[in-house]
Amino acid sequence: MGQINGILPRKHGAKFPQSFTDLDNLPPELAMAVLSNLNATDLCLAACVWDHLANNNLLWMSLCRTTWKHVSAYKTMVKKKMTYKSLYLLLDDGTCLFNIYPKEGILFLVRHHVLEDNIKDLTLFIHGGTTLNPKAIRNYLEERRDILVELVNIQRYHGMFLPAALRKLFHMIEPPEQRGEYLDSLLELFTRRFLQCNPDCQLSQDTLIILCHSLILLSVDLSSPKVKTKMTKREFIKNLRGVTQECSVEYIGDMYDDIYLSGHIAVPKGKCSKPPAFPFERPYGKIFLAA
Repeated sequence: MGQINGILPRKHGAKFPQSFTDLDNLPPELAMAVLSNLNATDLCLAACVWDHLANNNLLWMSLCRTTWKHVSAYKTMVKKKMTYKSLYLLLDDGTCLFNIYPKEGILFLVRHHVLEDNIKDLTLFIHGGTTLNPKAIRNYLEERRDILVELVNIQRYHGMFLPAALRKLFHMIEPPEQRGEYLDSLLELFTRRFLQCNPDCQLSQDTLIILCHSLILLSVDLSSPKVKTKMTKREFIKNLRGVTQECSVEYIGDMYDDIYLSGHIAVPKGKCSKPPAFPFERPYGKIFLAA
């Protein structure tokens, strides 16, 4: 330790401690506060030294409910005398299996009485699972359309701008890589739910579906490096006004600006190839509000 003190710079005369603080010497609430910052792996390692502290049910309850917000077993744990640590290990195994084989992962959790085999519980589990693989969720929902319907119906789009609502949908449910029947079904469910949340919307469902497809295509056009000639705002407005007269020029223009400023409709901001910054140069020059 003396050699380390001689090598590393000191600040304000600080000295390295001669040994780590034993959590047993701390007040229980302080020791628990320290352990609450650990993940499951580190908490298991800590249990090798401080078994009575690291296996505390409250610590594992926090990990469970943070990682999986809704699990059927939460309602029956006391009756079955199940600990949160044992539940976490089952959920972790089931999640790992789900991310490779979605159907088998759900069956594993149902077989171990972690989930109840009904549409509501399975939907809430998928909706609140933070470690579930998006592609695995998509593959599972392609087979379980009943859960897809329920998952879309629990989303809240009240007062949201259409591109923002569509981006929220794709953040929850990863879109398919190719156009097809699944994407059409997903957009039909989304637009129906959007109208339910916004009854004052002046647009029909057919128009909303057209706008959603247009936003997806515009996202690809503006974000793909393979597309050299980007669609201008004038062209976007002209194309949509030629298909539907329900949307105002201002509304269509605002949608274009949203995609340009916020990035791809189906890609999180952090993953956009060129996140916009102010001041920025638009690829189409000035903003045209008229076709």
